[in-house]
Amino acid sequence: MDFTLSDEQQALKKEFDDFFDVEMKDAPREFEANTLEATYGTDECYAFHKQMQRKLSEKGWLTMAWPKEFGGSDAPILDQLLFNESHAYHRAPGIDIFGLKMFAPSLMLYANEEQKKRILEPIAKGDVSYCQGWSEPNSGSDLASLKTNAIKDGEYYVVNGQKIWTTGAHRADHMFLLARTDLAEKRGKGLSVFNVEDMHADGIEVRPIHYMNGGHMYNEVYFTDVRIHESNLVGGENQGWQQTRSTMNFERSGIGGFVSVKHDLEDIVKYAKETKRDGKALIDNPIIRQKIAQLYIDAEMGITLAYRAAWEQDKGNMLVSTTMASESKVFGSELKQRVSYFSTEIMGLYGPIEDCAYAPMDGAMAELYTSCMGGNIAAGSSEIQRNLIAWTGLGLPRFN
Repeated sequence: MDFTLSDEQQALKKEFDDFFDVEMKDAPREFEANTLEATYGTDECYAFHKQMQRKLSEKGWLTMAWPKEFGGSDAPILDQLLFNESHAYHRAPGIDIFGLKMFAPSLMLYANEEQKKRILEPIAKGDVSYCQGWSEPNSGSDLASLKTNAIKDGEYYVVNGQKIWTTGAHRADHMFLLARTDLAEKRGKGLSVFNVEDMHADGIEVRPIHYMNGGHMYNEVYFTDVRIHESNLVGGENQGWQQTRSTMNFERSGIGGFVSVKHDLEDIVKYAKETKRDGKALIDNPIIRQKIAQLYIDAEMGITLAYRAAWEQDKGNMLVSTTMASESKVFGSELKQRVSYFSTEIMGLYGPIEDCAYAPMDGAMAELYTSCMGGNIAAGSSEIQRNLIAWTGLGLPRFN
């Protein structure tokens, strides 16, 4: 692979960086710690997220790699990667990861023409926000065992059940829901996908799940006799499991996590240069320098892995890139954890302090420390990712 960017790509990357340099000057300070948590955490942050979403949509950057027939520009996946890299480095909001990156690709593959026209355009314009109705109290990694059911009643499906760890459900307008439509079938054979048009509909109750630090990103969602019209069944009844496993990939390299880590490390280096202990700057401690260097190497290695995954996608090697996306996910989330542990370690007793004048780095690393464990679970746990790498990448047998 050739990692050299063309003149056009370098100019495009500069355009992205220049835009975010200006726009993020007005961002609430919470985005410095955790962009996703900040996005859903306060009214001020969510308003800034929606403002950014509209600006990115107007520039056509949200849907660069979408086919033109759906409002995109058929841009190369590597161009989309450059945007995602810049977006993550500047800790910017404005991307609805559930509607834009997860549900929209599935719609392009499985929805009928009426659904594509009705649902995709608002997503592309940034007019709506989605949440993901998958995980349940006893069905997380083993998603195929879910119990929420949708029973046909005339032109409607009547939904009953519970979802959990639903990111942003308290802010979302819509949900893409996975539910059981055939109670006689087990596992993935009887599941279907629905577009929930109104998260405030009768029978839908959203309850918050608060972090240990008071943050609010996750929720429980309860469905009690919620009626969903059959026009919002996507891809056919009992065909939902296939959709969850074969959504189209626009850019799933994991580049965002690695450049976010790189930005964290730059902040740590600045802190180590400015902070003295026993009369010497922390950066002069050879052990601290060595640990920072190793984390930098890991971050650069992750960026290289992400670039190769996107390059493989651009070439059409979707099976290979899917495996590499899993490699990127497990390595990236565990690297983020190592960075948070190291940063709070060198801060000593001041490390856990937040929201006061004595908090090192304005409390950003304390925020990262309290939330980093979730990164090893969310979007597919490290154990599940390693299984996928073994099965799809190495061709190892599955245990029955």
